Amino acid sequence: MLRIQTALAQHYIEAAPDELSERIAAAKATLGERLLVLGHHYQRDEVMRWADARGDSFRLSSLAAENSLAEYIVFCGVHFMAESADILTAEHQQVILPDLNAGCSMADMADIDSVEEAWEALERITDIERLIPITYMNSAAALKAFVGRKGGAVCTSTNARGVLEWALAKGDKVLFFPDQHLGRNTGLAMGYGHDDMALWNPHRDLGGLTEAACKEATLLLWKGHCSVHQRFTPDQIAAFRAEHPAGVVIAHPETSYEVCDAADEVGSTDFIIRAVEAAPAGTT
Repeated sequence: MLRIQTALAQHYIEAAPDELSERIAAAKATLGERLLVLGHHYQRDEVMRWADARGDSFRLSSLAAENSLAEYIVFCGVHFMAESADILTAEHQQVILPDLNAGCSMADMADIDSVEEAWEALERITDIERLIPITYMNSAAALKAFVGRKGGAVCTSTNARGVLEWALAKGDKVLFFPDQHLGRNTGLAMGYGHDDMALWNPHRDLGGLTEAACKEATLLLWKGHCSVHQRFTPDQIAAFRAEHPAGVVIAHPETSYEVCDAADEVGSTDFIIRAVEAAPAGTT
């Protein structure tokens, strides 16, 4: 992805909302099918109103690849999302991220240098051919390329279980990055225990683990997390249940194990949206 960030022209900064709306509408009318605007679920309403499609990062990247008429794809999301779309789209398509400073703190917790160092350290003490690297969709393009070179795969929050099952049928051990919680919650749902997992700290020698711990763990979980999802706690769920005894709690698998364990259901953003849409009127 070509990274060219220029300052926003002053007249856009000073323009009233109505003027900006007119400009956007005119640009969309002029470009027609040559333009595709993608809005991630987490975008605010005033941005989402202009999106031609909304969804999670994988769905939007897939839509970009499927829409061959679109020459210009404006991805209203964060950096790794636009990178993913850029990987999947054709040569004649340009993926544009309006703000190249729009990042994801979790994706930034695993960089290619740290992952390669971890791999080299594990190569010295394990059968590296039996170690399968899995990266979450929420990661840099360099990490997606790394897992491809090493015989691993990219997963989403929806298919994480299937990908882990595939990996552990192929090998003995998985290095899962960058989100420890998605890896842990998925592993527990598959029947593995906490003792089958070890947390790899990239800032410490051998991940802060003993050689024995590295060898014994089935799932080596990268010490990364979503800063927003960590704001949810079991105490908040308990308080909600006290106020709404019949209420339903749905957690995203990027939240901690304790939160997922206290929830009624666990699923991706798409899963949560569908559950809310399908809930009877008056459901809390």
